[in-house]
Amino acid sequence: MTNSALHLIHPLGFFLNQKSLKRSGLDYWHKIDVSEYMNFEDFLTQNADANIYLAESGDGKFYTEVEYKPGDYIIFGSETTGIPRKILDAYHDRIIKIPMIGEERSLNLSVSVGIVLYEALRQNGFARLV
Repeated sequence: MTNSALHLIHPLGFFLNQKSLKRSGLDYWHKIDVSEYMNFEDFLTQNADANIYLAESGDGKFYTEVEYKPGDYIIFGSETTGIPRKILDAYHDRIIKIPMIGEERSLNLSVSVGIVLYEALRQNGFARLV
């Protein structure tokens, strides 16, 4: 665990019921700091000063070219559809990407989160990690 907060913006591409969490091996769900939002506008309303980055395949800076600071938000989209185009267009200068070879659509979501999260943690001296 990294002591990172998880912010879930609906609609989700998965279920949060006990059966689904158990099936995915999330027996530590009760230890995670989770916030849920009805939609992206709700997220922005509740986090008005959020410094956000949008992780998306294709466009943007490499995820290593960003100077992450404590409290930054890194938004990942659905594995199948990514982040909605409307949001990408509004924050086009905040898009980050992970380099990949070939024509593959994207990496697995959990792998992508781990790559970018640990770069942000590394840049901040692995703060809050034991």
